[in-house]
Amino acid sequence: MSKIVVLGCGAVGKYMAIDLCKDPSYEVISVDVNREALEQLASEYPIQIRVEDLSSAEGVTRAVEDADIVIGSVPYSIGYSMLENVIRAGKNIVDISYFMEDPFGLDELAKANGVTAVVDCGVVPGMGNIILGDRSRKMKVTRYECYVGGVPKSRKAPLGYKSPFPVLEVLEEYIENGTMVENGKVVVRPMLSETMTIDIDKVGTMACLNSDGLRTLIHTMDIPDMFEKTLRYPNHVDQMRVFKDTGLLNTTPIKVEGVSVRPIDVMTSLLSPLWKYELGEADITVMKLVISGVEDGKQATYTYSMYDEYDPATGALSMARTTGYTCNAVTRLVLDGTYSQKGISPPEFVGRADGCWTSVEKYLEDRGVKISKR
Repeated sequence: MSKIVVLGCGAVGKYMAIDLCKDPSYEVISVDVNREALEQLASEYPIQIRVEDLSSAEGVTRAVEDADIVIGSVPYSIGYSMLENVIRAGKNIVDISYFMEDPFGLDELAKANGVTAVVDCGVVPGMGNIILGDRSRKMKVTRYECYVGGVPKSRKAPLGYKSPFPVLEVLEEYIENGTMVENGKVVVRPMLSETMTIDIDKVGTMACLNSDGLRTLIHTMDIPDMFEKTLRYPNHVDQMRVFKDTGLLNTTPIKVEGVSVRPIDVMTSLLSPLWKYELGEADITVMKLVISGVEDGKQATYTYSMYDEYDPATGALSMARTTGYTCNAVTRLVLDGTYSQKGISPPEFVGRADGCWTSVEKYLEDRGVKISKR
C-alpha cells in the first residue's frame, strides 16, 4: 500500500485527499495546522490526519518522513519553503501551491537528492501546460493562446465574483502585471489594462485579463507568441478597475484618524464574507486553448475546451475538482514510475513524456471533467 501525504487541507487539498482515499491501494494522510478541519475530514472519510505547522522545516520534515509521495497544497506564502523542505527530505512531490519564487532555484537540490518534483500542477498553469507539452511532441508550435477562469455560476454574485481562495491573493493579482510573449519577446502589461472579451460556450461573454499564468512556459517553450488570459464576468472587471483607480487596492499604508492601514487590507476585510462560497453554491471553471503551428508540413490549429461545474454529490467546487484531479492524476504517474524525470518539472515536461496526457485525460474524464478537442 502506497502512503500519500497531502500537505494542506484547504479548498483544494481536502478534495484531493477525498479523491485519493477511494483507491484501496493508497493510505492517505492529510496534514494541516487546522485541527478542526482535519478532524471534520477524518470523521467522514478513511483518511489519517496529522497536525503540523507547515511553515516550519521541522513540521514539514515530520509530516513527510514516511511518505511514498507528497502532494503540496499550501498557501503561496509558504509554498517555496515547503517544497524545499520536502526535497531535502528526499521525497517526490507534485505541487499546486503557486508560489512567486522561481521553482528552478531548487532544480540542482532536487537532482542531487534524486527527487521528482512537479510544480504548478493545477488547471492553468497545469492541465494547459500538459496539453501544450503533448501537442509540442507532434508539431512545431508557433502560437499558444490560453483563456481560463473560475467564477460563480450566477452572474448575480456580489460584484460578479466569489473565490475559494484567500481574497487578499485575488486582489493582489489585480494590481500586478501580466506577462506574455510577442514575436519572441517577453512583454509585460498591467493585469487590468486588457479590454478584450471572448464568448465562451454555456457561459457567454467574458472579459479577458492579462495574466502571469505562462510562468515556466516563457523559459521552457520556444514559442514566439504566447499568452494566458484570466476570464471574469465583465461587470466584475469594471468594478475592480474603479477600486484600483481610486486607490482602494493600494498596498501603501495611509493614515485614517491617526491609524495606519493599507487600503487593500480594508477591501479584503469587506469582501471576504461576500466572496465566500456558501454550502451548495455552484461555481464553474472554463478553459479554452488554441494551439497553432506546423504539423506534417502543413499549418494546423487545435482547440481544446473545458466546461466544468460544482459537483453537488461530493460538495466539491469545480475549481477544486479541475485543479485537484489534475494534480492527483500526475501524482499517480510519478508514484507508479510512468513519469520519473529528476529535478524540477513544470507540467509541460510531463506532457512531453509519451502517454502522460492520455493518462491524465482519462483520470479527469472518469471524474466527470471532460476536455474536447477539435
